[in-house]
Amino acid sequence: MIIDNAVYLDGRRVAAPESLEQTFETLDATGGSMAWIGLYRPSTEEMAEVAHEFGLHDLAVEDAIKAHQRPKMERYDDMMFTVLRPARYIDESETVEFGELHIFTGANYVVTIRHAETAGVGLVRKRLEADPELLARGPESVLYALLDRVVDDYEPVVGGLENDIDEIEDQLFANDPSVSRRIYELTREVLQFQRAVHPLKRMIESIEGGFLKHRVDIELQRSLRDVHDHLEQTVSRADAFRDILQNALVLDGTLTANRHNETSLAQNEQVKRISSWAAIFFAPSLVAGIYGMNFHNMPELDWDYGYPYGLALMVVAGFILWLIFKRKQWL
Repeated sequence: MIIDNAVYLDGRRVAAPESLEQTFETLDATGGSMAWIGLYRPSTEEMAEVAHEFGLHDLAVEDAIKAHQRPKMERYDDMMFTVLRPARYIDESETVEFGELHIFTGANYVVTIRHAETAGVGLVRKRLEADPELLARGPESVLYALLDRVVDDYEPVVGGLENDIDEIEDQLFANDPSVSRRIYELTREVLQFQRAVHPLKRMIESIEGGFLKHRVDIELQRSLRDVHDHLEQTVSRADAFRDILQNALVLDGTLTANRHNETSLAQNEQVKRISSWAAIFFAPSLVAGIYGMNFHNMPELDWDYGYPYGLALMVVAGFILWLIFKRKQWL
């Protein structure tokens, strides 16, 4: 589906063709112009038409149709194929949603292909149309503006992840049983975010390395260096998040083990007390059991002091055991 389709001359929109065929005709008829075609999940036929007109490489076209690509930048002669992963933080679900943006740039054209709902490309187009001097610098200005937008949109994502990590730290020391699962889920979000931002760093460094070879405009060079600085900060913070979450996971395991140990110790103390009292009561039961057998050859049964002797023996045995357990701090 065609989202926006325009031909620019000296940074100003001079035509808005209703079809791709009209775009190609207008581009051929207008010398020094640039076409910017915005597509959303294009069909194979639409991509074939664009590829035929601009001479797009088959491998890049195949990637653009299939989607699910990792961030990358590939050069095919005078054409560049770039894949970016825009991201946005969703407060309701506390998750990061990733999009996918493919960009074909050539001598006089830009083709942007979106595979997810995002307003970023439209906002970049409005920004450039409001600055004809920048847009007049050609397809490279569009690519750099899109890079700038994607990197700027990473900032709210970083802020959202940072807030989640702060909440996890509070949960850890509040003994929240759900914190382990949240740490795991947030770690997965951070890993996906790293996969989106780390390749972008290498891509920008590659572009910077070709400034002289491709005679990139000095203002665009400055703009890209600014984007590079912002990206460095984002990458650094994302890496720090991963380290913090790994430490949080270790700490959660330690705290959980300590809680289990404390529970075990408390149970052991209870077992000691129960066992001690059981032993104390067992001694009188043993004496009573022996003298309760009523055998004829038991002289204590006919002894006048047999009964008080038996009671005294029970008390003394129990008291001795009580002293022993008390000294061992079982009671």
